[in-house]
Amino acid sequence: MRTHMHTPRSGGHRAMLARWAVTLLSLTWSTYHSLAIPRVTECGLSCSQGFTCRNHVNRNVFNSFCRQPPPSMSRSVLEALMLSTVMKCAPQDGCSLLLRVHASLTLHESLRGLEACSMSLDTQETHCHSMRVSRASRRQQVGQQLQVHFNCFEVSMAQSLYITLRTVPHFCGVQLNQQYNVEDCRDEDVGRNVPDCFAEKLSYWVDRSRKVVLVQVPEAPGSPDYYLRLCLKWFTCEDAGEPVQVTANSVSRMVSLPYSQEMPCLCLESWPATPDAVRTQTCPFEDDTEALWDAIHYHPGSQALSWEPACPVSGHVSLCWRPGPGAHCLELENSDRPAHRRVQYSLVDTQPQLCLKFSTSLGFWVRCPFEQPRFPAWKMTIQWAPSRAHLRVAFFSPSPTSFQVRLCHRRKMWPLACHQKLQATPLPPASVSRGDFTTDPPVAFVDIPRDEACGPDTCIQGWRTDMHFSAPQQLCNLQCGTHHVLWPTFAHAAAEAQTPGTSDLTELHGRELRVKK
Repeated sequence: MRTHMHTPRSGGHRAMLARWAVTLLSLTWSTYHSLAIPRVTECGLSCSQGFTCRNHVNRNVFNSFCRQPPPSMSRSVLEALMLSTVMKCAPQDGCSLLLRVHASLTLHESLRGLEACSMSLDTQETHCHSMRVSRASRRQQVGQQLQVHFNCFEVSMAQSLYITLRTVPHFCGVQLNQQYNVEDCRDEDVGRNVPDCFAEKLSYWVDRSRKVVLVQVPEAPGSPDYYLRLCLKWFTCEDAGEPVQVTANSVSRMVSLPYSQEMPCLCLESWPATPDAVRTQTCPFEDDTEALWDAIHYHPGSQALSWEPACPVSGHVSLCWRPGPGAHCLELENSDRPAHRRVQYSLVDTQPQLCLKFSTSLGFWVRCPFEQPRFPAWKMTIQWAPSRAHLRVAFFSPSPTSFQVRLCHRRKMWPLACHQKLQATPLPPASVSRGDFTTDPPVAFVDIPRDEACGPDTCIQGWRTDMHFSAPQQLCNLQCGTHHVLWPTFAHAAAEAQTPGTSDLTELHGRELRVKK
C-alpha cells in the first residue's frame, strides 16, 4: 500500500498532529501483529462525540464549483486526510474490501458538512459520500475539532484511487487530495480471504500437441462463478476465444481452452463473476517470439511488402540483402522502421536475397519471403561482349525492367567500396518467348572494359532502378582466362566476421554463365 499524505501546515495544530502520528503508529503496529486489515461488520458514517452528523445524498451539481471562503475562514480548516483499507466478511460469501476515509477539520460557522470522493485512476469512475452536521451542533461547536469516518467506499484489490476531500459548500482552495493504492493479492490477509484472489491460484498446463490450455479452477468456500478466456494482451486484453463460465456447483472444474498459435501476448485471463471484478492475466507463451516474424504479406498488385505485429513489439524492422548463402544480411538504406505498428514498403523487388530483419533487445531475426520459386525474379549474367576488350553484363527478366550496374572493390572490412554507376541499355523484348525468360534474349545490358572488371577483389553489382527497394545481385572475382572461359564466384560476408568470401564456381553454357543450384 502506497499513499501520498497531505498534512496541514498551520502551527497551531502541529503538536496535536504529532500526538496523532504517535497514536496512529502504535495502533498500526499492534494491528499488524493481530490482523493485517481491520474488520468491520457494517459500513457507515461516524463523527466525534458531541456532534450530530448524518449521511446526505448530494444531488447538487453546483458543489463541483467553488466559492470564495469568508475572510474569517482559514484555508487550513481541513486539517488531515487519512486513508486505510478495512474488510467486511460474510460466512458464505468471503470478504470484500472497503476504503475508510478519516477526516479532521475545525468547524466553522459557514461549514455545513464534508464531501469525500473516490475516483478510480483506471476507469475514471467516481463515487462520492457527503455528511451534514446538524444546525444545533454547528451553533454549539464552532471552533471545535471534528473527526469524521466514512466507511462505505467499496473498492477492489489492487485498485489505484484518487481521493478528494472538500467542504460543503465547496470553498476555493479548501481541499485535500491523496492517492491511494489498495492492497493486492500479495497481501497475506487479502490473498487468503478475498474471492477475487482465488483466480490467481489457478493451475494450468499447456498441451502443445493438441494446442489447448488446460485450466484447473480451485474450489474455495463462498467462491463465486468464474470466467476464463484466452486473449491477446495489448493495452487491453483482446478476445482470442469465447469466455468459458465455471459455476460454483460445477461437477468438473477443469476447462480446456483451444488456441491456434503460440504467441508471447496470448494470455489466460480469469475473473470472478462479480461486479467490477479485477481480471488477472497469465501469459504462458512469453518466450515464443518466433511466430511474430512470420506475419509477412506481399501484395502483387501494388508490389508492396508489409508486416504487422500480432503482439506488442519494441524494436526496429529493416530490409536487408544477402550477398550469398549464409552471409550476413546487409541493411538497405532508408528502410529502418519502428516495429510497434504495421510496417509497409512500397515497390519492393521480389529477389530471393531480399529479406526483412527484425531487431529487438533480445536479438535479431531474418526472414526472406521471396525464396520460394513462385515469386518472379530477374537474373544477371556475365558474357563476353562482341568486342573481346569488354565484358557484357546481361539482365534477364520476365518483363521490361530498368537496371543499373556498378563496380566494387573488396576491402578488409565490409562493405565493399563501390563507384562508377552505369545505366543498363534496354533491348527490345523478344517477339516470341520460349516460356522461360532465362532462355529468352536479355532485356538490358552494360558493357564494361575487361581491364576494369577482371581481377582479384573486384565485384560487379546489378540491381533494378524502377523499384524503391531492390536487392543487388553480385558477381565477384571474375577470372577472365583464355579459351573463352569466365570463372566468376559469388561474394558473401561471413556471418561472424562480416568479411567477404566466395561460394561455388559457375560453369559456362555456350557464352552464358549460370549459377549452380
